[in-house]
Amino acid sequence: MAKKKNEAPRLTDTFTEFKENKNIDRTTMVGVLEESFRNVIAREYGTDENFDVIVNPDKGDFEIYRTREVVEDGEVTDPNKQISLSEARQIEEDYEVGEDVSEKIDVSQFGRRSILTLRQTLASKILELEHENLYQQYKEREGEMISAEVYQAWKNETLLMDDEGHELILPKNQQIPRDFFHKGDTVRAVIDHVENPNGNPKIYLSRTCDAFLLKLLEQEIPEIADNLITVRCIARIPGERAKIAVESYDDRIDPVGACVGVKGSRIHTIVREMHNENIDVIHYSANPRILIQRSLQPAQVSSIELNDEKHTAAVYLRPEEVSLAIGKNGINIKLASKLTGYSIDVFRDVVNEQEEDIYLEEFADEIDQWVIDAIKGVGFRTAREVLKAPREQLIEQADLEEDTVDEVLRILKAEFE
Repeated sequence: MAKKKNEAPRLTDTFTEFKENKNIDRTTMVGVLEESFRNVIAREYGTDENFDVIVNPDKGDFEIYRTREVVEDGEVTDPNKQISLSEARQIEEDYEVGEDVSEKIDVSQFGRRSILTLRQTLASKILELEHENLYQQYKEREGEMISAEVYQAWKNETLLMDDEGHELILPKNQQIPRDFFHKGDTVRAVIDHVENPNGNPKIYLSRTCDAFLLKLLEQEIPEIADNLITVRCIARIPGERAKIAVESYDDRIDPVGACVGVKGSRIHTIVREMHNENIDVIHYSANPRILIQRSLQPAQVSSIELNDEKHTAAVYLRPEEVSLAIGKNGINIKLASKLTGYSIDVFRDVVNEQEEDIYLEEFADEIDQWVIDAIKGVGFRTAREVLKAPREQLIEQADLEEDTVDEVLRILKAEFE
């Protein structure tokens, strides 16, 4: 029997150790212990209704009390819920029929099978709690950046460990093409999503999603972290190229300059983390024409025709600019389409070579630069393109006053006259 008397403290010691390691809250811990003990009580006595379980997790002990009604000698029909008067008076001499007797139960009285069941139940509950806590902990952190250590690299995925020894999975298709990891490497990635099949949490990471680039920007560029600069949209082809559109509501802050840094110092740090994935940073505009024009840089757009209902854009460029707009393997135009949300098609804009034309920048000494930028934002880059456009289009789409448009037209006409 001495061996059984040791079972109770060993069980609570197991749970106390779990509490210290897994940070289980007191209420949950008490509930798990009480439920485990009640399962054994019900197995031993057929019911746990007349039992009180008192758990003290701080001290690592517990007490079980059973309450029975005192009946006359010889009238006991249920020994679990009734006690004879003579037996009750052996506990206290002044007990009377009809009173309740509460007595402490020694867990060593339980059979070996019940003790084993208690231990298994407790272990199962602990594991279930551990899995649930892990799932909730990481589910709430989806989209966050995390640093973890490589434990094992396989063909289709890499297994990492966080600081607490939890397993994290980085699938091959969520790795940048030039990623190559060794055991012990520290890797940064975003918590992409968390699954919980059959109560067994699976935590998946990603280095190819847009959120990974956004988190790198937040870590390396204080103005983004402090919400002085907003990243309005991101487009990536992992390992190849990325485009981001940024905006600042403070006129004193140049969002593109702040992101790039002095001599590219800030953006180069991010580029190195992404294995030389080139990053284009452009000014965001709510005007889709301007945004499309900027997203196709370094190509210079001649004009744009939009279909807002179908979200399509026909972009016209000089022949020598077409290849720049499309980019190597079509990467530039793919990223521009993703960044702007428009399906972009490019066309050659064949201009009569015998017809003299002048870029709008040549008129900067006569026309304010902000007016030139507004006209270019509509898609016009040369004097003849502006002169051929309907006057109403310049007023409405470039958002210019009628007098301003008339003055621009006068200056441009005078040049060719």
